[in-house]
Amino acid sequence: MRFLILIFFLSWTCTSPAQSVDPRQLVQDSMDHWRGLSSEAEMSMTIHRPEWERTITMHSWSQGDKLSLVRVIEPKKDAGGGTLLNDSNMWIFTPKINRIIKVPSSMMSQSWMGSDFSNKDIARSTEIIDQYDHELTAQEEIGGHMFYTITSIPHVDAAVVWGKEVLIIRDDFVLMEQQFWDQDGELVKSMKTLEVKEMGGRAVGSIMRMTQADEPEEWTEVITRSIQFNVDLPANTLTLSNLRNPRQ
Repeated sequence: MRFLILIFFLSWTCTSPAQSVDPRQLVQDSMDHWRGLSSEAEMSMTIHRPEWERTITMHSWSQGDKLSLVRVIEPKKDAGGGTLLNDSNMWIFTPKINRIIKVPSSMMSQSWMGSDFSNKDIARSTEIIDQYDHELTAQEEIGGHMFYTITSIPHVDAAVVWGKEVLIIRDDFVLMEQQFWDQDGELVKSMKTLEVKEMGGRAVGSIMRMTQADEPEEWTEVITRSIQFNVDLPANTLTLSNLRNPRQ
């Protein structure tokens, strides 16, 4: 989400991947394409279960590839709550107890706000760039666009959760799918882009859904309502002070 948050932080290059496909660079370009130098977005997140469904409206800001803030707007009982990310550090503010809690690294794999996204997913960590080896394993033209499949395997000494990740990236750098596989070669979950729209001067995945492989009826969908890139953010926007006492 920037997906969310997700996610969502360096400058976007305009080199066409169709000219020369470097899989590592394509992953980097896709991340940069979503983030821009900075961004501001309005989005909603729907957590769906067979017995119930919950929707949260959020506002997010990001700057570079390290800083981002997501604040809950609705429902009213959760309004004001938020998440601040600074590199690998995450803090959560809960209005009910009026406390900022730092999320320890041991909890980064846990659910973010009860969704199918983990805290680490929301962080949109750049570790996949430097701690994985990337191979272009397939390419296919669909609907006038080339789709590139990249299989990313972590280095032997990398401190990561997944055994591999598989990304499908469109030739305009839109991430169309990301699969997360465990160390035993089993698919755990996948995030798919269900709709692409022109927003903020570029094509973005406007509807993205994360689904658990063993529970296909349980999913979380993030809809980006609006997003602007390369915006000027006040200096205090992405701070702990603003997380607790919103001024932006």
